[in-house]
Amino acid sequence: MASTLTAAPAAGALTTGHKRVIIASSLGTVFEWYDFYLYGSLAANIAHQFFSGVNETTGFIFTLLAFAAGFFVRPFGAALFGSLGDRIGRKYTFLVTILIMGSSTFLVGVLPNYAKLGIAAPIILITLRMLQGLALGGEYGGAATYVAEHAPNGKRAYYTSYIQITATAGLVLSLLVLLACRLSIGSEAFDDWGWRVPFLVSIVLLGVSVWIRMQLHESPLFQQMKNEGRTSQSPIRDSFKGGNFKKMLLALFGASSGEAVVFYTSQFYALFFLTQSLKIDGTTANLLMAVALLIACPFFVFMGWLSDRIGRKPVMLAGFVLVVLTTMPLFKALTHYGNPGVEEARARAPAVVIADPATCSFQFDPVGVRKFTNSCDIATAALTKAGVPYSVKPAAPGTLAQVQIGSTTPLDSYEGAGLSKEDGKAKGEAFAGALKTTLTDAGYPAKADPARINKPMMVLVLFVLALYVTMVYAPLAALLVELFPTRIRYTSMSLPYHIGNGWFGGFLPAISFGLVAATGDMYKGLWYPIVIAAVNLVVCLFFLRETKDVDIRN
Repeated sequence: MASTLTAAPAAGALTTGHKRVIIASSLGTVFEWYDFYLYGSLAANIAHQFFSGVNETTGFIFTLLAFAAGFFVRPFGAALFGSLGDRIGRKYTFLVTILIMGSSTFLVGVLPNYAKLGIAAPIILITLRMLQGLALGGEYGGAATYVAEHAPNGKRAYYTSYIQITATAGLVLSLLVLLACRLSIGSEAFDDWGWRVPFLVSIVLLGVSVWIRMQLHESPLFQQMKNEGRTSQSPIRDSFKGGNFKKMLLALFGASSGEAVVFYTSQFYALFFLTQSLKIDGTTANLLMAVALLIACPFFVFMGWLSDRIGRKPVMLAGFVLVVLTTMPLFKALTHYGNPGVEEARARAPAVVIADPATCSFQFDPVGVRKFTNSCDIATAALTKAGVPYSVKPAAPGTLAQVQIGSTTPLDSYEGAGLSKEDGKAKGEAFAGALKTTLTDAGYPAKADPARINKPMMVLVLFVLALYVTMVYAPLAALLVELFPTRIRYTSMSLPYHIGNGWFGGFLPAISFGLVAATGDMYKGLWYPIVIAAVNLVVCLFFLRETKDVDIRN
């Protein structure tokens, strides 16, 4: 097949052979994204299993940073595997990335936890996460390049949009597997050992994916270029030469970083927001998210088709504008429809921490050696754990922190420094109990009331957030492919994509939750994706050229 295909067809539908390799490429990518998303979906379980040696707030943020560690190395994977793909071929690089990805995921499922291995457990976990990130760094650019180089002119975004669906489809698959496990063995058993099952199941998916990848043939454009001796000997160096480096910067700040924050806000931060801030049970949250994403999936293809008609930029710009203007109201709508009790209680009896500002810390300790014993830290940590938004009212220096819920009598916190373990535990339990009683009396729900969750409206809001993803993501693969020449395309498109998604997107959960924990404002974390989307809006509008009709055979 590779010997008879010398260029992408000039027009018309793809042949049966072309369709087969595109479907195979997309399906393999679904499995890879499934592997990668499991960690994000199981962040709370992993925090308990592997970061139990630190306090709860730090453990959860550290888990999100471990999640981000996989994203941190993605640009390095893009450089490594992009260079291999541009020198030896797209097909063989596929096989390497899928093997690394699948085996690393399986090993997470058999890794002993912190209680059994101590500090070695989180270290090994993060190492496996980084291997996953390296593999995924080489996956997307190869899949997008491979499909685009088979697609007919005028239909590149339409056909590469099937690659864009794979990220959402992988997330949906992971959510469905998680739901099946929870429902079949029960929540208690799932939290104890059942969370490992989705990771172990990935070995089956790995076998299927490898078999699929073995059926693929080399990209016709790459094969022709290789036959003519026009491949790059140093794709990384050539990618940073002259005008190509400028194009990578424009792709990063005018498309990929914006797409990344929109994507992770819609499909990760939203899920964290439902379970952590709104206290909606995990099964319900996963079902709501899965339904919304399934409804949104066809719009990837529609937006890809639309960008083939009117251009990449108009579709992406419309998405960025909507994100900047409506993200904040949409998340407030999630609160309104998902846990109205929090909204009502906050309006009726706002929580205020009255404390000396100098004693209030940003409670993040990645190495687990700091103890947050100031009365302000104890008060804010307790409110954050309860999912209660709060503000801080300055008090005189040296004042013991207090928590006031509405017009109730302020509740004294306590100083934890110098207390024995037994006294500290007793003081903590007494304070937590008094705070729980005060919050309950003020109408704050400990968990979202299932009877009050407006599920149709929740699905609608989550669908709108996912729709924004389709607008900025569906045209992206075609735009990146069309920006760069064939000889360095794999490397050049992979670097801005994975810097955007790995760094700007991958760190979004940790940055956003850190902002929430530091300020007590449950919506403060949304300013990060809004600002990044606004920057991409400006760069895309004024500096990034339209690529719809370019010839990619050069």
